[in-house]
Amino acid sequence: MEFASIRIITGDVARLVAFYERATGLEATWATEDFAELRTPGATLALASTRTVQLFAPGSAHPGDNRSVIIEFRVDDVDRVHENLTGFVGDFVNEPTTMPWGNRSLLFRDPDGNLVNFFTPLARS
Repeated sequence: MEFASIRIITGDVARLVAFYERATGLEATWATEDFAELRTPGATLALASTRTVQLFAPGSAHPGDNRSVIIEFRVDDVDRVHENLTGFVGDFVNEPTTMPWGNRSLLFRDPDGNLVNFFTPLARS
């Protein structure tokens, strides 16, 4: 088994794609106006409209309802990323903070309210 992606259901795919492109520096690949992906070597962040939910199980996913998942990206320098995102990200949950497990972490919310963590490992094992 291989973990492939996480998909965010949103009411405004273009807005969320633009946010993640700016925040990550990645360019999205659009399949349709209702579905785009930002691919990294380890996994893919898929962004899909509420219209796609009808294809799987109508009513099973709602934008902005997530309060239990954190979308994480490893970055080279979380403090530099924080500087670049200041003024762009509207809701920083925390400033760069060194966590007990050895990551320097920056937590914020995307426009739909999903938690996003950019982190840099400080020690390699």
